Parts: sequence; structure tokens; C-alpha cells
Amino acid sequence: MTLTTRFAPSPTGYLHVGGARTALYSWLYAQKNGGNFILRIEDTDLERSTQASVDAIMDGMNWLNLEWTHGPYFQTKRFDRYKEVIAQLLESGNAYRCYCSAEEVEAMREEAKAKGEIEKYNGMWRDRTDYPEDKPYVIRFKNPLDGDVVIKDMVKGDITISNEQLDDLIIARTDGTPTYNLTVVVDDWDMKVSHVVRGDDHISNTPKQINILKALGAEIPEYAHIPMILGDDGKRLSKRHGAVSVMQYRDDGYLPEALLNYLVRLGWSHGDQEIFSREEMIELFDLKDCNRAPSGFNTDKLIWVNQHYMKTMEPSYVAKHLAWHMEDQGINTDNGPELAEIVKIQADRVKTLKEMAEISTYFYQDFTEFEAKAAKKHLRGVAKEPLQLVKEKLAALDNWQAEAIHAAINATAEELEVGMGKVGMPLRVAATGGGNSPSLDVTLALLAKDKVLARIDLALAVVEERIAAG
Repeated sequence: MTLTTRFAPSPTGYLHVGGARTALYSWLYAQKNGGNFILRIEDTDLERSTQASVDAIMDGMNWLNLEWTHGPYFQTKRFDRYKEVIAQLLESGNAYRCYCSAEEVEAMREEAKAKGEIEKYNGMWRDRTDYPEDKPYVIRFKNPLDGDVVIKDMVKGDITISNEQLDDLIIARTDGTPTYNLTVVVDDWDMKVSHVVRGDDHISNTPKQINILKALGAEIPEYAHIPMILGDDGKRLSKRHGAVSVMQYRDDGYLPEALLNYLVRLGWSHGDQEIFSREEMIELFDLKDCNRAPSGFNTDKLIWVNQHYMKTMEPSYVAKHLAWHMEDQGINTDNGPELAEIVKIQADRVKTLKEMAEISTYFYQDFTEFEAKAAKKHLRGVAKEPLQLVKEKLAALDNWQAEAIHAAINATAEELEVGMGKVGMPLRVAATGGGNSPSLDVTLALLAKDKVLARIDLALAVVEERIAAG
């Protein structure tokens, strides 16, 4: 039997970080074992499920490059199959009609609570056949009354739950639509899922699902329940901790490889290794090595990982992701250097691609004003002569390359008998509009010669104005 995992999100919102990690772990385990990875959209909550959420999940999976081998399957397309299984459970005596109202069931729970017993439905209709006419009913699964369910969990070890603690859960609502625990069981059975990887908030559902699988004579998959992700305050990760949507990390300027690398280490480790290529993740990952305790999200660590990838990945690849941010910020990159060249000189100066785009605007867009603080400090009267002379030397260059530009700046400083900073800083402000840039010779080389000369003229005009103003 081929090893098969699945990722089964509900389309009631974006693909969040916890879901992405679950998808990654499922994907890695399938990849490692030459198995199948299924994408299943659990969209039976018709009121809350939206196409926008489906699109967001797909976008997140595609951005992370977590390719599925089968799917996406939609539960709403499988209602006939669920009805067939519900009928099978009724026929075999493993399910029954329950005519209790919601208020009656609540009263049962309150009564049990008052007695210090487990709060659950008391099985009133479990063995009755005196069904009333024209009264709504739900269908409940007839859970075993004694014995234990043992979850052989690959992460947490064996978990034993007494059947006495479990309800006769509802598997079909009054309108006939199936419930979550029924649809999941049928899907995992039909899709031959051998390993269920999911958050440990599902542990309470697992014994119910195992009992339904047993009633159907289906094979029980292996389970791996992954502990939740916590924020830096020790509480469950949520919007209040910052970005939790996968695509928000894209928007904030992170590379997908960086987020995946960070997520794989958020609950799993291989010695002290921090950086893993996709191939290394597949080779080394094992569900049995996942942590049993929750993991804390650390944005500073994610930033560190992102910086590593920006600096070490092929610049042409990073440039493809940078292009999205340039477009998002309305920067037309048609007239300017190749983005891969920008990556080479800016990657070690920023935390994110969004920031890289923001500080690289001057390579593609002209400006009419200089950064006020930089201009006040460097575009003063003393900058007039250095700017005029360096402009002459730059204008005379036939070879617009970093080495020749560097020589021209050096020659200006030597001729005027001033330090390099007296030439370099006014020139930097003139060419870039501000006081920060990569190495000046490399920066100018990436700008068109005529553009640099025109910007020096603009800077000289500012200097003249200040001189005139006294």
C-alpha cells in the first residue's frame, strides 16, 4: 500500500501559519517515503466557506511550492457518498435516529454535570424504534459503551481514551447534511490515507473517528498530532501577534524558502542545524522526531533565516520574488538595472524583499527632492567644488564601470586634497536622493550615466540655493 498523507483545510479564512506547517510536515513525510500527498478542501460548512478562502489556500500552497499529487477534492462534491455510508451504518445497526431537541440534549448535559458525571447525550434514542412521524431527527453513531480506544500517535505516543467518555456523536444533521467527523472518516477511508498529520487540537476527534472506521471495517491510519504554535507571550498564535496568514508573509517580503525553513524547525529539529534545503528537509525529516511540546513563534529568528536566503540563493531567483514587490509598490523596473543586480548589492543591507524594493526606488524612478536630513548635512556650499569636479570626470568616462567610476571619485579627492567623504557623500546624496546606498561606485555603475549627471546638476542647484540664501 502506498503511503498517503493529506492536508485538509476548511475554506473559512486564509491559510494560516499553523496550517502551513501541518501541510509541510504531511508533504515532507510523503516525499520522504515516495508516497502521495492529497489536498482536500473540507467545505461542508456552507455558511462560512467561501471561494475567496479556497483561492487563498491555493495561493498559499502554490507560493510555498507544496505540490499535491491528488486533488484538490471538495467535500461538497461528495454528499452522495456520505449519504451512502450513513445508510450503511444505519443498516448495520451502528447508527440510529435521534429525535431529541437541542434543548433536551442540553438538559441531559446539565443533569450529568450536576451529578458530577461526564456531560454528554444519554443515549435516549439509542435502542428505540418507536419513531414519531413528521418530527425532525439527527442521525447518531452508536459508539461502543465499554472498552478503550488507543491512539498510536507517532508524536505523542500511545493515548488511551475510555469509550465511556465518548458521546453517540451526530453524523447527520436534521437537514441530512453530514458532520465533520463522518466526512473526514469517509474521505480518509476512500482516499486510502495511511497517515493523518494534523494539529493536536484534533485529538478529541480521533477516538470518535477510529470507532467509526472500525464500524465500517476500514483500516485505521496512523496518526501524528502536532502541538500548536504559540506566540511570544505563550498564548496560541493569532492575529494579535502579527502576521499569521501565509500570504501576509509574502506581502511582508519573506521568501517562501525562508518561511518553510523556519516552519520545519518550529516543532522538529536535526541536531543544531538551522538551515535546510528542500532536499535536506525531505531526507532528514521524520514525524517521530517532532517535539511533543508547543513551539513559540519568533519573528526575529524568521528574519534571520530570511536574510540568509536572500544573501545565499541565486540572485536571479530572488529577483523573481523581488519583482512582485516592485510591482506592488508601483515601481516600473523597465528602465533600470536587472533586478538580480539589485539583489547582489542590497541583500545584506535589508531584512525583507519589501524593504529591498523600498530602498531601491532611485534605481528606477527619478526624484525632484532630496532627503531633507541628508541634503542639510551634505549639500552645503563646500560641496559645490567637489560635485562640479567629479561631474566633469564622470562625464569624461567612456567606460561606465565601477572600477573607472571609483578612480574618478578618487582622482577628485586627490586633486582637491580632501578626504573621500568630502566627495563621496555629496555625490551619494546627489545620485540616490539620500545618505545611504551600497558601495558608491557600484551604485553609480548600475545607474545610467546621463541619469547620474542630471542628478548631480539637480544637487548643484540645491547647493547654489543654499549659498544664495547665505
